[in-house]
Amino acid sequence: MNEEKGKKLNILNIIGLGLGGAIGTGIFVLLGAGIKYTGRSIIWVVIIGCFFMLLAYWYNLAMPSIFVLKGGDYSMKAMLFNPIMTGVGGWMTIVNAFAMSSYAIAITSYLMVVFPKIEAYQQLCSFIIITVFFISTIKGSRFVTILENLVTIVLIAALALFVLFGVPHVNPIEFFNPTADGGFFHGGFSGFVSAIAVMGWACQGTTMAPVSMAAVTEKPKRTIPVGIIIITALLAVVYGLMAYVAGGVLPYEKIAGANLSVTAEAIFPKSLYAFFVIGGGIGAIASSLLGGLAMFRYPLIHIAEDGWLPAVFKKTTKSGYPYLTYLVFYLVSVFPIVTGMSLDAAVSLVMIPSMLMNMYMNIACMTLPKTYPNQWNDRSIKMGVGFYNVCCVLGAFCAGVVAFNLFKDLNMQNAIVCVIILVALVGLSLWRLKIGAVNVDYLKEQKKKIVAEALLDDVD
Repeated sequence: MNEEKGKKLNILNIIGLGLGGAIGTGIFVLLGAGIKYTGRSIIWVVIIGCFFMLLAYWYNLAMPSIFVLKGGDYSMKAMLFNPIMTGVGGWMTIVNAFAMSSYAIAITSYLMVVFPKIEAYQQLCSFIIITVFFISTIKGSRFVTILENLVTIVLIAALALFVLFGVPHVNPIEFFNPTADGGFFHGGFSGFVSAIAVMGWACQGTTMAPVSMAAVTEKPKRTIPVGIIIITALLAVVYGLMAYVAGGVLPYEKIAGANLSVTAEAIFPKSLYAFFVIGGGIGAIASSLLGGLAMFRYPLIHIAEDGWLPAVFKKTTKSGYPYLTYLVFYLVSVFPIVTGMSLDAAVSLVMIPSMLMNMYMNIACMTLPKTYPNQWNDRSIKMGVGFYNVCCVLGAFCAGVVAFNLFKDLNMQNAIVCVIILVALVGLSLWRLKIGAVNVDYLKEQKKKIVAEALLDDVD
């Protein structure tokens, strides 16, 4: 495998990259939903939630400390998945279209702040937004990198201003008063857990960017796991401060279920308020939507080429645009919008299958010490097998808690949709394997190559 030339990333590079990737639109979009469940104890929800979600993604911390996995998440899943789960992972790429719809719904919620008349046309507005963004993918997405770099700077500035202007508006005695309206544990213990599940979307990004950088990182078996732990701690601080402001400036009934623009209006002068809503809120969400559409292009092509989709979906334009796979992705993305699904429900339909897959991955990690004893003995994070297995089980438990609580809070219609999705993920995988559309021998060979590469590159 060809190595990327140039100076490799150190721990500070990994922390900067990971923290920038972790602080995303989820905090703009879902903080009010978390407050609705638990009131001002949202501050503990986001702090605990960062570490809770780190455990839910335990395999992303454990495996990079044992192997040098240049393919990141793809290589980890290839090592641990059987053919059926490989198919489930492939089909899950299409389910991620629900996340695209949640971004369009969120942009509409922020646009309503600037243009209140849009409220009467929310579904139509979200439909137009998602359609325009999909059309933009036809010409390619080279501009996305520059756009996202600019928006990241604006996003960090918006969050910093939110904290700096907001903290003086919070009365700490009143905030930590458990008997105050909308105070701590507003919805009891179950509400607190539900809030962690909902905020999981915002708190889950601490591992994703670092694990994809193994090929270009100094001493990756140590740098990446240590970097992930530091990123998680820093994110907990940032989100804790934001939750303190969001939950403490206004009464519970004004912020519960609302986006951050409501609090922003109370703390900012008009000029900075406009900057926060348009530059911070809408800009960050739009960037994530563009980035997501670009990110899924090649995985969509890959699942078609592997046979999980019928051969007709391999067709592309002369420029290589996979128009049929993107059409399917688009149709799935507009489903939550045309059915009037809420933003948190759209997020749940992505998170629930993802967390169930994480349960599988975390439990499968228990096989690694015995299967790869040399690599286990040379791991960067030293721990006994017993403690490691406990962490694997806890990781599966945390992922299961998120999936269960998100599912129980769905209404009947959305719960039925969720069950259909889960059955379809497995059923379609079994069907494509049964009819021979997917070459099992090819999947096994690919797995062998990835394992061989991980073992060959094991020396740090």
